[in-house]
Amino acid sequence: MSDRDRKSRFGGPKGGGRGKDRDRNPHGKPQGRFEGRPEARSQGGGRPPWRDRDAKGGGRGHGKGHIKGEGPVILYGWHSVTMALANPKRRIRKLFVTENAERRLADEKIDTRVPPELVHPGDIDRRLGPDAVHQGLLLEADPLPGLHIDELPQDGVVLVLDQITDPHNVGAILRSAAAFGAKAIVTTGRHSPEATGVLAKSASGALELVPIVEVPNLHRALTEMNDAGFLTVGLDSEGQGDLAAVPLRAPLALVLGAEGKGLRQLTRETCAVVARMDMPGEIKSLNVSNAAVLALYIGTSRLGLMG
Repeated sequence: MSDRDRKSRFGGPKGGGRGKDRDRNPHGKPQGRFEGRPEARSQGGGRPPWRDRDAKGGGRGHGKGHIKGEGPVILYGWHSVTMALANPKRRIRKLFVTENAERRLADEKIDTRVPPELVHPGDIDRRLGPDAVHQGLLLEADPLPGLHIDELPQDGVVLVLDQITDPHNVGAILRSAAAFGAKAIVTTGRHSPEATGVLAKSASGALELVPIVEVPNLHRALTEMNDAGFLTVGLDSEGQGDLAAVPLRAPLALVLGAEGKGLRQLTRETCAVVARMDMPGEIKSLNVSNAAVLALYIGTSRLGLMG
């Protein structure tokens, strides 16, 4: 492919052409026709592409497909992209690769499902921004279909996130949920990050493994889960007892709040149990993604799900 062909892929000047899949762009902010697009604003709020915005959803959480008019989900990095390529439920639109990444895909015999488009590393840098570690891979795909709240599996552990907005934290929680075999993650429709970009990279492929249920009203969703037989356990430093000692059973829903404000009052009141995790050291609280790991370990261990 000629330099002119590579240039036309992203509408900007060709990258440095150094042969390395660089993760930083020496020219600063994104340029060309992708400047200002949502994937270049990975830390932004906004409404996630995974969301069911169809008003006919009736508060049942995820729809079964993506919404017309939505832009594609942007995935980058080796694990995020190759896991998406291996997921038959993920509809792939476009795959952009550098020479090094294309060679690695061929060496590992990974089915790209669509013809990859060869670009310079700097082209991807300019699209994603200077801090994205893309490893020479950028994928455009449709959002995954999700579950309705009444489709949650009635065994094992589910995580519920109460307005956790940081994509790094949610991505890390997804990764831990996949590692511990969590059945799903329930999250609020508002005040939640996009299921793309930074979140997907932090999840390291787990976005393809753990179903996401998005609900417009967490209080109503928890009430439905209580009625369906879930033991809903809110995690809070002021909980009545240590999670390691609270009686647990399946199906179990562990409910985590945002850092700083924790669980909202109505969320606390709706949970069947509010528990804490006692720490032996001087610092008594954990980052929410670390708290999720510990809670998952305690929950899955006590339910006999560790293998």
